[in-house]
Amino acid sequence: MAISLTTELDAINTMLSIIGEAPVNSVEDTGVVDAVIARQILHETMRQVQATGWHWNTDHGVTLAPTFPLPGDVYVPANTLQVDATDPTIDVVQRGNRLWDKGRQTFKFSSPVIVNITRLLPFEEIPQAARHYIMVRAGRIFQDRVVGSETLSGFNDRDEARAYAQLRNAEAETGDYNVLTGSYAVRRIMDRRPGRLVF
Repeated sequence: MAISLTTELDAINTMLSIIGEAPVNSVEDTGVVDAVIARQILHETMRQVQATGWHWNTDHGVTLAPTFPLPGDVYVPANTLQVDATDPTIDVVQRGNRLWDKGRQTFKFSSPVIVNITRLLPFEEIPQAARHYIMVRAGRIFQDRVVGSETLSGFNDRDEARAYAQLRNAEAETGDYNVLTGSYAVRRIMDRRPGRLVF
């Protein structure tokens, strides 16, 4: 039998096994209360972890065009967790499913806005290291909420720390971060000029 990446069903069944429950055959509502709770916690954890913004779920330089007639609304994709304009002179935030220009206090834009978008991806579209960390973290939360055993929680805390370290290592490898081409925060520090404060 071929070994495959962790699926959402695998994650739910692992979470169920933590509290000694039998596995289920489907991720859909099976009528098994613990399975339904496990899936809800898995999705909650996916949103929380992905909102951090990783190399694998953040797209840079995405052009979002306003609707016609101009000026029009600029809508963001439905799976947007975070959005930020690449132009530092434009201060936009996501409100609902549209961009809000904080400087001009309006939803209306006369030209496209280029942004960096952090997206919420389905479980099967994220890297294995992220799947594993989300499964372990969700399993710890699930066990704490359903059973509340300190002994099991302590063991799972160690698992979660190891899984997070693996995820950070994978992120560093795939993100190709270094002081010259690293994150925006690193580039801001490297760009400092004498007598100029950068926050």
